[in-house]
Amino acid sequence: MAAIRLGDEAPNFTAQSSEGDINFHEWLGDSWGILFSHPADYTPVCTTELGTVAKYKKEFDKRNVKVVALSVDGLESHKGWIDDINETQNTIVNFPIIADEDRKVSELYDMIHPNASEKFTVRSVFVIDPDKKVKLIITYPASTGRNFDELLRVIDSLQLTAYHKLATPANWQAGEDCVISPSVTTEEIAELFPKGYTEVKPYLRITPQPNLN
Repeated sequence: MAAIRLGDEAPNFTAQSSEGDINFHEWLGDSWGILFSHPADYTPVCTTELGTVAKYKKEFDKRNVKVVALSVDGLESHKGWIDDINETQNTIVNFPIIADEDRKVSELYDMIHPNASEKFTVRSVFVIDPDKKVKLIITYPASTGRNFDELLRVIDSLQLTAYHKLATPANWQAGEDCVISPSVTTEEIAELFPKGYTEVKPYLRITPQPNLN
């Protein structure tokens, strides 16, 4: 199985989930998506992560992002674990969790790294755009919980730069200045970025975020 790389089409699949059967591409529709895996049900870090995602659901919704989790445990296990997540994290799980007992999806997305664990998935993250193209891949070890504020930040950058000839600099947050893409000529800047710009170097041109009032 070839590794999935940025710009590849996200492989489609059908699977059972805690919210019914899913055809991944149909479920995504015209939305952005996050597919992220968990080593196992009833594990401490995963419990805090899924609780956090549930609390962030409105932030994902604002960005037209659908979120789906996955572990290699079964539906009945998921249902019991969801009760624990709701209780311990003071929230309600409001997104599907895929039951991947046959590891079909895990193998399709290369989520099992044998040198880390031969049977459990690592903490993989795939961000997928409405064209079903993979825009971000991050892999965490089982011992490290993910930073979902960072995922929101990256999605803000991906969505901005998908529609404007921009890049976002180190530690950028939504609302801050952006970098004009090198492919944009000086003559094009006035039309593309009417808020103006600052030339630090010919290759480093800074402009206010254009899609803000």
